[in-house]
This record gives sequence, C-alpha cells and structure tokens, in this order.
Amino acid sequence: MRDLFNNILDIEDVQGVMLFSFEGRILYKELRSPLVEAFENMDLWPPFIKALAGIKEADLVFENSRLYVRRTALGFLVIPCGAYIPGAMLRLSCDMVLPSLKQADKGKGLRYMLKKNR
Repeated sequence: MRDLFNNILDIEDVQGVMLFSFEGRILYKELRSPLVEAFENMDLWPPFIKALAGIKEADLVFENSRLYVRRTALGFLVIPCGAYIPGAMLRLSCDMVLPSLKQADKGKGLRYMLKKNR
C-alpha cells in the first residue's frame, strides 16, 4: 500500500498519509512526525470524517500546518503537511492515486492491495 502513496509521501513537507473509511476507521496510515502521530490516537476522527459527508475536497490551513482532505472510493484521504506545500502538486499526486483506490473498491478490496505489498 505504501507504493500507492509514494508520490504523495515524496513531496517535500508532507508529514504523512492517513486513509479513513466513511465511518472514521483508519484503513491505512504512514506518519513521519512524532507530533503528527498524536493525530492517530485522536477520538475526534470519526465525528470529523462523518462531518465531511458531502465534501469532495477540503484544504484546512492553520498558522504553521495544513490538512488536505480528499474523498476517495474507500473513504477520505487525510494528508497532514506544512503550510507552504505546493497545493497543485499535492492535488495532482492525489489525482494519480484515486483510480487505484477505486479499483481496490471494485476488485478484491483493500486486503488484496495490502497482501500484494507484503
């Protein structure tokens, strides 16, 4: 699964990738910063993800960081990153990942992709 997100993770100042189901369960995560790892244990993710119900894309910009959220066939892709990351490059990388996630949803599912990369 990491291979699928390599283009996103290789962008400078991307601090991780988290894939959530529509219910708010973490399906995949790779975090590169101890501060960002605290996100993983937050009980606020399920209500946050459910609040995104009709959203295709969201870009939450804070003083020193940013959360980019993108709807996928499996749920929501959440990318914590620095405040000054090139947004167009991040969107393009996500556009390249979306068809693979759609195939995982139609085909043998996410389990197939996880087994393939072991």
